[in-house]
Amino acid sequence: MKLITYTHEGASKWGAVVGDGVIDLGTHLADIDGVAGLLGAGAQLLAAARSRVECSAADYPLSAVTLQRPIPQPRKIFCIGVNYAQRNAEYKDGSDLPKYPSIFMRVPDSFSAPDQALLQPHESQQLDYEGEIGIVIGQGGRRIPPAQALAHIGGLTCVNEGTIRDWVHHAKFNVTQGKNFHRSGSYGPWVVTADEFPDGYAGLHLSTRVNGELRQQDTTARLMFDFAQLIAYLSTFTTLETGDLIVTGTPTGAGIRFDPPRFLRPGDVVEVEVAGVGCLRNRVEAEQ
Repeated sequence: MKLITYTHEGASKWGAVVGDGVIDLGTHLADIDGVAGLLGAGAQLLAAARSRVECSAADYPLSAVTLQRPIPQPRKIFCIGVNYAQRNAEYKDGSDLPKYPSIFMRVPDSFSAPDQALLQPHESQQLDYEGEIGIVIGQGGRRIPPAQALAHIGGLTCVNEGTIRDWVHHAKFNVTQGKNFHRSGSYGPWVVTADEFPDGYAGLHLSTRVNGELRQQDTTARLMFDFAQLIAYLSTFTTLETGDLIVTGTPTGAGIRFDPPRFLRPGDVVEVEVAGVGCLRNRVEAEQ
């Protein structure tokens, strides 16, 4: 299922996309509180939702709704740095491959909704793109063994983990400032439920385009820390909860790595596409 959060005629709703239509699951499953609630509700309710999607006609066309972030307010958003093969070499610092994943966190309002503008702030001209795959946690847990970790995935989404590059370097030991500017990134357009990936997650193709030009492409087969390892590691020190978002890393090809750098400008259009998930599209605007 492609699960969405959206507004229709001024009301906030949630449901599923089927073709060019939307099924209002919130009306049919009134006891479930949104997309995250369904992902954490267990197999029986997920099956009931899937049956409703398969048997129901669309309530209205997709063109009649405005997509919001599919999980509007994740309690925790973990971002993984330098996780694709060859990314470590981009830093040209002679360092060995990491033994553990690099982690930083973002706040929900640092992300725009699908088709909503990314904002270039007044303070910087160095807004950059980072196409990534996002894991949405279904069943939460603590100290989850790697062998059981994939069962905790509720679904996947596309992420543009936008970055204000000069602000990343304001401090010696963290990147928080440059990773949390208001609406500098985006995720969506929906969450595709885990049952849509019967062959697992080891060969998903990720690509990023700017104004139609391919800038990034890679597959999850080249992750240094795969989805199971990330879930196991993160759940060692914190309890993962339903709806938490894990942003799994970006391939080579971000704008900062060109010579000269190719940062985003107002009017640019960024598309992050993940095979089996969909395409996340955002235009860049100067913040007013």
